[in-house]
Amino acid sequence: MNGTAEPIVAAAHLSKWYGQVIGLNDVTLTVPAGITGLLGPNGAGKSTFLKLITGQLEPSKGDITVLGQPIWRNPSLYFRLGFCPEQDAFYERMTGLEWVSALVRLNGVGEREAGEMAHRALEMVDLLDAAGKKIGAYSKGMRQRVKLAQALAHDPDLLILDEPLAGMDPIARRKTIRLIKDVARSGRSVIISSHILHEIESMTANILLINQGRILAEGNVHQIRDLIDEHPHTVFIRADHTRALAREFLAADDVLSLKFEDDAVVVQTARPDVFYARLTALAASGELGSIHEVTSPDDNLQAVFQYLVKT
Repeated sequence: MNGTAEPIVAAAHLSKWYGQVIGLNDVTLTVPAGITGLLGPNGAGKSTFLKLITGQLEPSKGDITVLGQPIWRNPSLYFRLGFCPEQDAFYERMTGLEWVSALVRLNGVGEREAGEMAHRALEMVDLLDAAGKKIGAYSKGMRQRVKLAQALAHDPDLLILDEPLAGMDPIARRKTIRLIKDVARSGRSVIISSHILHEIESMTANILLINQGRILAEGNVHQIRDLIDEHPHTVFIRADHTRALAREFLAADDVLSLKFEDDAVVVQTARPDVFYARLTALAASGELGSIHEVTSPDDNLQAVFQYLVKT
């Protein structure tokens, strides 16, 4: 697969609609090997596109091939894919190890080997210490990592990740980004969706920009970088000591505003790269306690997409 010019995904006039609602609208594109970021606000069509790539949905119109083969009703191809969905769908009373092992066994692997593969995958996502705990007791970030483990466990050729970093704390986010880059360096390909430019850009320069079911742009992220950075970026942070964090943020010239919500602080920054780097360093130092969750509201890119639709 790798080392050739053959795209990992090719779509021709691909559309998907749900009754009167259009999920994807006449998309024609090719996705090269390596890491590709699918960038767009929630509701843009990212999840629909990823479900078409993974054979979960049948196209309403058009064609799509994955790794050179039609994906719809092609079960032999599914074994070569690893999928991390945005939504949670767990058996809450199973431990992380039991759940990942059970899913690996669906690939036809024996019980002992499945356990070994699950163990390795949980180690890759830094979740071995919680492997024996029930998933119902997992935090949001841990649930994201166990979903990533099941996608990785059977060593797929193509890894498809739908908002995998949502809700992770800064340290887990940094480790996961490093893991995804390592996967690509090992010769496999990754398609990862996000509504946060900073996340995508930390992994790849190759993006697909999607809104309202249409691909608005594809290619190098730096070509739209300046346009997106003109708009304030909002970050929601839940931590042990939000007021101490807020005091730290206020000293920085890239922070435009902040407000408190329950046990969280909501920050607007003009320079997300600088802000996220500082936040990760703070989390790593432990000086201001633990940072439990970092998320970004869905409307950060909305003004940019409205602009692109008009141009």
